[in-house]
Amino acid sequence: MVGSPEKIRTWQMTKPWIKDDKTGRVLEGQITQTEIPMPQLQSGEALVEIAGCGVCHTDLGYFYNGVPTVTKPPLTLGHEISGTVVAGDDKLLGKEVVVPAVMPCNNCPICTAGRGNRCLSQKMPGNSLGIYGGFSSHIPVPSSDLCIVENRGDFQLAELAVIADAVTTPYQACIRAGVKQGDNVVVVGVTGGVGSYVAQMAKAFGAKTVIGIARNPEKLERALKFGVDHVINSTGKDARTVRDEFREICKTKSIPSRYGWVIFEVTGTAQGQTIALNLLSFIGKLVVIGFGMQKNEYSISRLMAFDADIIGTWGCLPQYYPKVLELVLDRTIEIRPFTELRPMALIKEVFEEAHARRLMKRVVLTPDF
Repeated sequence: MVGSPEKIRTWQMTKPWIKDDKTGRVLEGQITQTEIPMPQLQSGEALVEIAGCGVCHTDLGYFYNGVPTVTKPPLTLGHEISGTVVAGDDKLLGKEVVVPAVMPCNNCPICTAGRGNRCLSQKMPGNSLGIYGGFSSHIPVPSSDLCIVENRGDFQLAELAVIADAVTTPYQACIRAGVKQGDNVVVVGVTGGVGSYVAQMAKAFGAKTVIGIARNPEKLERALKFGVDHVINSTGKDARTVRDEFREICKTKSIPSRYGWVIFEVTGTAQGQTIALNLLSFIGKLVVIGFGMQKNEYSISRLMAFDADIIGTWGCLPQYYPKVLELVLDRTIEIRPFTELRPMALIKEVFEEAHARRLMKRVVLTPDF
């Protein structure tokens, strides 16, 4: 295999944070720099030399919050990857690529139905692609769904890693929601690593009004420059108070507040979900993007009375990646104001900062082994 090292250098999650149910003690997780075997590539596989891997909220869930991975630790996290094909499929050798965060089997009833983003046999780096993830020097992946980067202009290849999840997931969500010209949209969690792109993507799909809800005032101010028309700071407010502020904005701007809104919930928190459910009304849609382990109560009869929809959305079909890449390269979707490159040796510090919500931008880690 031309271009293949003997070993893959990696930052491996040897164990996640665990709470001992008997003692109540929290046992600290570990991420360790190590080397793992280089597998023999099979037909239909490619080896990607990683340029960058974004740190996603999902990675933090696996490490800190007890969210289970399909492959049990030790494994390498990271599913937001860009890089260069250095071995495997001859027609891809030397090509710069974005690796889809979820890669379907393309050969099952779910895939045939056009819903391969939720294929039950899908491969996700840092979760269900064996022990292999993006916080590494290289990664073996299925080659059929790789998104080729032809003309990236002045973008660094590492910057484009965020397309693999943070930007494509909002595209899939807008498809699922059926966002169209003239729609009114709310993004709960608009300042997050995915929420900031949901707002921009909704505008790209033709949304007339986008209202963003979050807690960080500096990030809310930034959001007003990138697709958001009005913001609500939810700090210290219950869901009804946020709903009242939302209705006041609608009244001031002569926008209907009681029907037709498309609401994206991106926080994955109990508070964010409660706010989103309180905003859902007649012929509205609630699209759930954020993931959390908590549970919420909601009267299903209200959903019936509103003739409304609650929709789940997961990842993005690989077939949409070239279009999303185009939106980034032509600056319809801006990624630079929300992206920061750091060396992979800082992975522990970055995880800690991200977990404590101290980051202003989504960090893409670049290999420096």
